[in-house]
Amino acid sequence: MGVKSKAAVAILVLLLFLGSLWLQGSLDYHWDSCLKGYNQGNTLHQLYNSSVADGAEGPQVREGCPGQTFQVSLLLSHLLAAPTSTSDVLLQPYLSSWDELVRFMEALGPVVGIISKEIKTKTSIIRQLALLADGNPEAELGPDIHSVNSVSTEAGAKNNQEASQPTGAYHSVRSMIWIERNRGVVDFHHQTDSGCRTLLRLHRALQWLQLFLEKLAETPAAGRLRSPSELCREAYQSTLAHHHTWFVRTAAELAFTAMPERGFFFRLVCVQSQEELSSTLTRVAQAIGEVYDRTQKALEENGMLNLP
Repeated sequence: MGVKSKAAVAILVLLLFLGSLWLQGSLDYHWDSCLKGYNQGNTLHQLYNSSVADGAEGPQVREGCPGQTFQVSLLLSHLLAAPTSTSDVLLQPYLSSWDELVRFMEALGPVVGIISKEIKTKTSIIRQLALLADGNPEAELGPDIHSVNSVSTEAGAKNNQEASQPTGAYHSVRSMIWIERNRGVVDFHHQTDSGCRTLLRLHRALQWLQLFLEKLAETPAAGRLRSPSELCREAYQSTLAHHHTWFVRTAAELAFTAMPERGFFFRLVCVQSQEELSSTLTRVAQAIGEVYDRTQKALEENGMLNLP
């Protein structure tokens, strides 16, 4: 079967299982976003490059990639802004990281783009919960342009970023967990529309993407570079597949055969070689790892790694 035929079959199969579970949370919400997206412009591109340029190994990540909706430097700036000095994760930059990861997935074509729609729905759920909890439009987990513009150093960036976050119930992962547990929103035996349950589904998907990027960054000492579709399938089998039914696993793995070839990823992150791609994606994967580990610890401490 040719590549185009595989892609057509993959898309068809994927459409057939959209009614089944994806992030083990099912497609139980409408795809239309209920809140506006997050778009912060070029300021955070500058923030990222100024914060990691000193002592960074390898070529500096390009600030802007012309013609691309996805911008790797913007993704990195959000990821670096999310961890706090108290081992917490700020939800505003966390969700903004997902906004950029959605653009990354959408760039890979309709197969992965369909998956990204479920991610959009889940980030919108948490944003809407933040609005409802505080009853204040300013509590929305969207951009904070003024505080970002005031950043000039790495230390100042972190302090200003943390100080500028909404101080309501949903300003961080741990504050959301605390408020939802105390309000009885989280049910450990039945599905609920809680932010914690939604976060868990995003958390699992984040591990999948982290592992995929790590594999894509690998440069074997000898032998061929494996195809992105093979690497993505392996990452899926090690992560999200554990939470999916047999039918979903089978359909998803078939769908990954339509993944673009490696050269596409060079263009997507504006690099010219595997060495540059490895350097860039390793930075992204490490930043994702920091956010993932903190979120994992918070969920684990509260017994929320297996919410229904």
